[in-house]
Amino acid sequence: MRILIVEDEEPAAKRLVQMIKMVLPDAVIHGPLDTVTETIRHLNEISDYDLIFMDIQLADGKSFSIFDQCRIVTPVIFTTAYDEYALKAFELNSIDYLLKPVKKEKLKLSIDKFRKLKEYYGQGDSNTKLYEIIRSIRVSDAPVYKDRFLVSRADTMIPIKINEIACFFAEEKYVFLLTHDNKKHLIPHSIEELSIKLNPKLFFRVNRQYILSNESISKVFNHFNFKLKIELKADPKAEIFVSRSKSSEFKAWMNGEW
Repeated sequence: MRILIVEDEEPAAKRLVQMIKMVLPDAVIHGPLDTVTETIRHLNEISDYDLIFMDIQLADGKSFSIFDQCRIVTPVIFTTAYDEYALKAFELNSIDYLLKPVKKEKLKLSIDKFRKLKEYYGQGDSNTKLYEIIRSIRVSDAPVYKDRFLVSRADTMIPIKINEIACFFAEEKYVFLLTHDNKKHLIPHSIEELSIKLNPKLFFRVNRQYILSNESISKVFNHFNFKLKIELKADPKAEIFVSRSKSSEFKAWMNGEW
């Protein structure tokens, strides 16, 4: 089995190679490749792999952008330290999603899953049929995002459409939604739950407290230590910051690259 590893952290790459060798002693492992640019160039020249292990955060950006410039028919197992990318990975031809540090037991389950899919759907050495099956499964099982929230106000229930919402935020033990006309409503969801229920093209979790709508942002300022400061149209007095680790991803999202 020919396996390609795309990973920009050397210790993580070495550990992954060791575990793959334990599970698949006869595997021929190539890589690691550590950048989006290098991976695009490589896959446009050599693409006859049986399986790809791909980190999401690479040295020069998110590996999701590789799929925009390469036709990858090889099944992919994504690896990442952040579970917030699961929905995006689901949209691509991934067969699994492993959180770092990757554990041998989880890795073995992912490889077993790949083998079963390959055995049942694969033909010869080609991954094309398996790719089409994975894509069809992803389309039919695509996540359904919330398009409205029902909130309580006194003795009434008010439906609020998703395009009316500027942001969601946590305050002490409660979570609220804020509409574009600056109305605040208590909702029975955690920020973590909302991160899964909301369309990632429309909403972005900028920190532990806030999830912002792309329509709510008035201005973005460069701030100390490479952080970003966000000004909302609905509540310009609120001070909302994007951490240094998320700033590049946030800019890509704002630029419509998700």
